[in-house]
Amino acid sequence: MMAYLEEAIRNLIEQAADRIKLGGKILVCGNGGSSSDSEHIVGELLKEFYIKRPVDKNFRARLKGYVHESEFNYMTECLQGAIPAVSLVSQTGFLTAYGNDVSFDMAYAQQVYAYGEKNDILIGLSTSGNASNLCYAAKVAKAKDVLVVSLTGETGGELKKLSDILLNVPARETFKVQEYHLPLYHLICRALEYEMFGGDL
Repeated sequence: MMAYLEEAIRNLIEQAADRIKLGGKILVCGNGGSSSDSEHIVGELLKEFYIKRPVDKNFRARLKGYVHESEFNYMTECLQGAIPAVSLVSQTGFLTAYGNDVSFDMAYAQQVYAYGEKNDILIGLSTSGNASNLCYAAKVAKAKDVLVVSLTGETGGELKKLSDILLNVPARETFKVQEYHLPLYHLICRALEYEMFGGDL
């Protein structure tokens, strides 16, 4: 992993874990290949990644009062601890309606305005760091006390100015930046999982 990003990654994990423990969630967005990465990140956060994630004991006790014993066993075997996360790229109905009726480059910003709360985290992926829709989303996030984390290429682009935490990988070509982003966000997902559910790295 890129050594120069170590301090920023540690800072991200610490702040994100603290916010999630206070009820925060993670909002993720990007364009093109980075939109697929957004889905990938959310997929890793909502279910087990590297370690077992036990379901909360209080929840198990409450669930038992609503289901038959056979259902309880099946459901609690399937349910896994989760880190709350939302992919802003997945809202097809909203994105097409808002984009057509209002503005495509404000569509992520509108969702951050709707979903964003004080302890949340916005993760934006942009290979150039200049995607206007991510920049608008970051500005709304700042106004809502949402932590802004950007994964970009080498320069950081415009997102460099708007980010609380910038993870700018050492590449400028789109496909190379995306290749760096994959192990980077896997590391972040894995570290957050250990922070939230225990275990040793």
